[in-house]
Amino acid sequence: MDGTKPAMESSAEENQDEGQESKGCFECCIKCLGGVPYASLVATILCFSGVALFCGCGHVALTGTLTMLETHFSKVSSDHETLTLVIQIFQYIIYGIASFFFVYAIVLLAEGFYTTAAVKKELQSDFKTTVCGRCITAFFMFLTYILFLAFFAIVGFTAIPVYLFFNMWTTCAAMKDPDANITNPDNICVDVRQYGVIPMNATPGKACGATLGEICNTSEFYLSYHLYIVALAGAGATVISLIHYLMILSANWAYLKSAVSTHEYQDIKTKDDQDIEAEARSKEGQNSSYS
Repeated sequence: MDGTKPAMESSAEENQDEGQESKGCFECCIKCLGGVPYASLVATILCFSGVALFCGCGHVALTGTLTMLETHFSKVSSDHETLTLVIQIFQYIIYGIASFFFVYAIVLLAEGFYTTAAVKKELQSDFKTTVCGRCITAFFMFLTYILFLAFFAIVGFTAIPVYLFFNMWTTCAAMKDPDANITNPDNICVDVRQYGVIPMNATPGKACGATLGEICNTSEFYLSYHLYIVALAGAGATVISLIHYLMILSANWAYLKSAVSTHEYQDIKTKDDQDIEAEARSKEGQNSSYS
């Protein structure tokens, strides 16, 4: 019996150590999860998704649009030379947008981690936010607002090809509808020259009747149309993420500013208390010397 008692005590101590270790790991995990800026994380994921959809689908859709125009609407290379140059410029811009937003979203996420940690330490009186930190947050607010306006305009420009392809799609659907009672389908045409896509002297410039129906059945038209829709949705998601970032940055800036004001008040109060305490001690010293 005496030999089993130390063994039981050592086993209990080992179980207690394991329990403390697991508890320490759990508390560490909770502490790490508490420092994650979930709002910034959601906005970053939404921004990545929106930019990826806009840039990827937009790039492929522009290539398909150019192929369709060269094949069916502008068979002379000089007529669509300007359009080809513009599409290539837009594709390079897409490359730049994708690269920039990839870096910018990561920077804003890092700023969210920094501000979350700073606010918590401010509340614990272990850390004081510098003026530089608050200025960086304000700068990100301004830059994000400019990017929001820019991408809001991009949403409008992306809606233009969706509108043009939708008109073409509905025209083809009306020609195929048995209830339409179209006596002469060759009189139904789509002229892309009136949209300013190609010059007015481009040949043929328009598609009518059965030719128009064949164009609507091509893979270039079908794929480009749906990719433009997805690109528009991606641009909209990016705008929503930028609005989300603006709200986060505004809240962080307000938190940091209020924390600074709180610290200034506490410093003044502490100094006044120290002055009152020093004055009281000096009076006690004078009274004791007189007695």
